[in-house]
Amino acid sequence: MADRVDSDLRVTPHVVLPGAELGWRFSRSGGPGGQGVNTTDSRVELVVDLRSVGGLTDWQRERVQRRLGSRLVDGVLVIAASETRSQLRNREAARRRLQVLLSDALAPDAPNRRPTRPTRGSQRRRVDEKVARGRTKKLRGRPAE
Repeated sequence: MADRVDSDLRVTPHVVLPGAELGWRFSRSGGPGGQGVNTTDSRVELVVDLRSVGGLTDWQRERVQRRLGSRLVDGVLVIAASETRSQLRNREAARRRLQVLLSDALAPDAPNRRPTRPTRGSQRRRVDEKVARGRTKKLRGRPAE
């Protein structure tokens, strides 16, 4: 079971991060935990130095750093997980988050939106609906004497 969290991380079919280059830090987690809350280090931080991690080409590395720039501190990405009371499950959650984060950062840009204009019929229907709504509201006034 420990080999799952220490093995290489497949981000995309063509990008694999070596497991040896993933750094782990452990600390005590806040929240509920029963008797073991003060004795187990279940909170996990996954640390990845994106400037030197293997498995990324220079182009991919630059793209990831550009897209995740607000989350990086000196090129280092830190992902924390403390949802469960189990360190192993928190390690797996941190790996999944890193995988999703990097695959999203490596994904191609969305195609540019082609601007369109509303059709003449839709413009006419919109104005007719506004006029009808105005009439309805006008009828809500006090009755004339």
